Amino acid sequence: MYMPLPRFCVPPIPSQLLDSVWKYAQDRMVKYSWAQAVLALSSIACAQDSYPIPPADGLTTSAYGTSTRPVGTATVGGATSTYSVQFTMPAAVDVGPNLLPNVKDPNAKQAQQLCPGYQASNVIHTANGFTATLNLGGEACNIYGTDIETLELELDIQSAHRLRLNIHPAYLDSKNTSQYILSEDLVPVPRQGFPSTDTQDIDLQFSWTNDPTFGFTVVRKSTGDVLFDTTGSVLVYENQFIEFVSQMPENYNIYGMGERIHGLRLGNNFTTTFYAADVGDPIDQNIYGTHPFYLDTRYFQVDTETGAHTLLANASNVMSDGEYVGMSHGVFLRNAHGMEALMNPTNLTWRTLGGSIDLYIFDGPTPDMVTKQYQVGAIGLPAMQQYWSFGFHQCRWGYKNWSEVEAVVDNYRKFNIPLETIWTDIDYMFQYRDFQNDPNTFPYPEGQELLSRLHANGQHYVPIVDSAIYIPNPNNASDNYSIYTDGNDRNVFLNNPDGSQYIGAVWPGYTVFPDWQSEQAVAWWTDSMHDHHDNIPWDGIWIDMSEASSFCIGSCGTGNLSLNPVHPPFGLPGEEGSKIFTYSEGFNMTNATEAATAASLSASQASAVASATPAGTSTTAYFTPPAVTPGTRNVNQPPYVINNVYGDLAVHAVSPNATHHNGVEEYDVHNLFGHQILNATYQALLDVFPGKRPFIIGRSTYAGSGKWAGHWGGDNASLWAYMYFSISQALNFALFGIPMFGVDTCGFDGNSDEELCNRWMQLSAFFPFYRNHNTLSANSQEAYVWASVADASRKAMAIRYSILPYMYTLFYLAHTTGSTVMRALSWEFPNDPSLAAVDTQFMLGPAILITPVLGQGMTEVQGVFPGVKEGEVWYDWYTQTAIEAQPGENVTLAAPLSHINVAIRGGYVLPQQEALYTTTESRNSSWSLIAALDADGAASGILYVDDGESVVQNSTLIVDFTATNGSLYASSRGLYEDANSLANVTVLGVQSEPSSVSLNGKTVSGVNYNSTSKALSVTGLQNATTEGAWANDWTLTWS
Repeated sequence: MYMPLPRFCVPPIPSQLLDSVWKYAQDRMVKYSWAQAVLALSSIACAQDSYPIPPADGLTTSAYGTSTRPVGTATVGGATSTYSVQFTMPAAVDVGPNLLPNVKDPNAKQAQQLCPGYQASNVIHTANGFTATLNLGGEACNIYGTDIETLELELDIQSAHRLRLNIHPAYLDSKNTSQYILSEDLVPVPRQGFPSTDTQDIDLQFSWTNDPTFGFTVVRKSTGDVLFDTTGSVLVYENQFIEFVSQMPENYNIYGMGERIHGLRLGNNFTTTFYAADVGDPIDQNIYGTHPFYLDTRYFQVDTETGAHTLLANASNVMSDGEYVGMSHGVFLRNAHGMEALMNPTNLTWRTLGGSIDLYIFDGPTPDMVTKQYQVGAIGLPAMQQYWSFGFHQCRWGYKNWSEVEAVVDNYRKFNIPLETIWTDIDYMFQYRDFQNDPNTFPYPEGQELLSRLHANGQHYVPIVDSAIYIPNPNNASDNYSIYTDGNDRNVFLNNPDGSQYIGAVWPGYTVFPDWQSEQAVAWWTDSMHDHHDNIPWDGIWIDMSEASSFCIGSCGTGNLSLNPVHPPFGLPGEEGSKIFTYSEGFNMTNATEAATAASLSASQASAVASATPAGTSTTAYFTPPAVTPGTRNVNQPPYVINNVYGDLAVHAVSPNATHHNGVEEYDVHNLFGHQILNATYQALLDVFPGKRPFIIGRSTYAGSGKWAGHWGGDNASLWAYMYFSISQALNFALFGIPMFGVDTCGFDGNSDEELCNRWMQLSAFFPFYRNHNTLSANSQEAYVWASVADASRKAMAIRYSILPYMYTLFYLAHTTGSTVMRALSWEFPNDPSLAAVDTQFMLGPAILITPVLGQGMTEVQGVFPGVKEGEVWYDWYTQTAIEAQPGENVTLAAPLSHINVAIRGGYVLPQQEALYTTTESRNSSWSLIAALDADGAASGILYVDDGESVVQNSTLIVDFTATNGSLYASSRGLYEDANSLANVTVLGVQSEPSSVSLNGKTVSGVNYNSTSKALSVTGLQNATTEGAWANDWTLTWS
């Protein structure tokens, strides 16, 4: 959710109370936290009727100096009455100490200079590797924690393509195991993949040295290329800080390391932070998920005479007539603690706040093989999605009632823009509480009627579910909430260190948070989901706020529940001080009058907010974390300060010292909350929809979350920059094994405009998850709002819906092999160094190339067509003609508004069905094929067909297509019956008009040949395939 400007509630505190208020604030700071002190100072003033002296102990009484909600008065018709005023939490409750990240501190202690490293000994060879003991090589440095004197090392060659290096403390017990060992119950450990006799097959060689301290190298045996090298640096292993450094070649090309918004190629002067954060998509900062995995691609110039390979120092220095080969490998650090990866010109440094070094290296050698090795062997394969989920989705924060939702559905139908699924944000909830509809605006009977009509039309509905649970006001007997009561009875919520419930704050007010390590948590979550579905039969779930987000530091609700429900410590979009006047870049050039008005209103609002904000004391002083105390941890203020977007780890998140029922501190598993709630939701939906694939879109993810859910890119902005970055976001999540990815099309934050939305609706049509969504009070941006956007949407959707069988097949291959759906050009053409940084184009599978417009005011776009030097042929989707391109050339393509350039790669056969209003209608329509011939006149393809919804299929159908020597052959295998006939076949690249065309030896009449485009079109094949297009094998021949 969007984080708007703060609201303030700071009337003057009477002078006679200042001393007692200050004393109380000091007491809170000593006993509980920084936030409680700020809360006391900032909040007492918000009581409207009196300023009683605050109590001395806030755990069991109100921190706001009153045991009741604030009271206001109103005079109507001469009569004065009192009423309860919703208390607004002060902005200061979510403000932490001013921390200077170590990577930005010029005076920070450097572990590589001060720490002694380790020495390896006691080496014991095993069937698949060896074990060793690592002893501290000198006097402990204790730089950012307590040095661990003795470590255990295990080297395990796990498969023909993967090795594992695990380093952890030698002495573990029940008290410290969770600090260092990531539980297999949370993140499975990759297992041995083959018998020990096959370990020599791997193309990786591990070696180590003690000179001058322990270090290791991993080399690709076939080329001698060093893939990972810690020699020359020291290993640092402390109870709150781990550091190890790998040397890197010049101008290296690495991809992944998420989640953050950045260009595709990371570059060699960049620090990425891994700490799940609820923040509105800042550039180059940590955001929602944690994926400590990277793909490293290195290019070698090949001597055409000798065959010798020379590492290419810079991928941008490529000769058009040169011969190159790319070699890729992958690296995964299985660690869920807060951490950083520092990409420097000559090395890559890993720094974590705890855990172990559980390192996996995958030998590739192609990008496609690396992603398959990572998913199949380490994190698990992505979930297969229901067919309907590939239709178009519409949502917004701000649909006020069922009538507005229904009007949106009706308008899409009125303007003939396909709509598969309608969503609702937190507006549908009763006071923003999970699993309860507002009885006035979203009553169950009215919703049931609407959903009945939707389902009858083959359409669907998905509501949001947040990650925190409202805790009722104990002083209000009518404030009942069975979801909390049931969870409390089952003991499923996080605690404070003293055993009391940890109470933070989210949209409904003070909230508690599920402890997914509690025995009853998943059962309680499942029952809650099931009961809500019984009332309103939704079709999938959208999980939000799962970092987990909290709007205050610490257990701020402790002692303050009598104020519930409280307002968040900031204004919601549209409230005074938080109205939306922003537009996309270039809006002033196309809408000058409206832009000028918006700028004036924005300036007035900023001035008003500044005037209402108490003047603070300007300071550049930074808070200094407490000194290291040997043998203890400071989880709230760790000695090493990572470059977290919010600074303090407790800001806008569940605090690190929140405690799970098994004694694990949140500090050690923070990055897994989103991962665990997706697992719990997956299990719940299996119960709600027995036998059907759960459809879940989640915000916070970890390595392996794709087994259960898809992901959207979070709270982006209605800016051209975010449209551009969406491609890199999607490609990263393809690497991470979460192919069901999309962004808020047209932008979430701010007001979109016609041109931006026009281009974005086209682009997102080729993302797997396709949804338009925006924020509360922003201008409407549904596809029908502007005529040109409606036109662009219909055109792009017509292509999307026609190729859904192709996209669905890509997902089947991702689900079964770990291949990617959206692909970077450099992954599909791995031997071309010039593609290393291309992130303005992308491939959808191996056969479709998308070249979108990503800037305002453009009517042309440039794009490359890879592989032309090697004979690749590309066809324009619309004209079906071969595209003329030279090797490495940026081809200028016409791109008028409402047009997106789509190219088909020669050598591939694309299965299609009719582009109709819903996916159900499309699935029941006739089939077509496009066979795009390569330079040799050949093409191939595959089609996967099943029932589109079952987890376990009773039967499936796979159709293989092969075109060569003037014929196209279709061969099916499997028992699934599809009765839809074959209507059309189009063959691209037929160089001369055929004299005859036949299907299984029988001449067909519906033949058209375009001598300009070289396209052969065969229509009217339904009568020859009445039993179904794939019921029997067939051959289409032209000669």
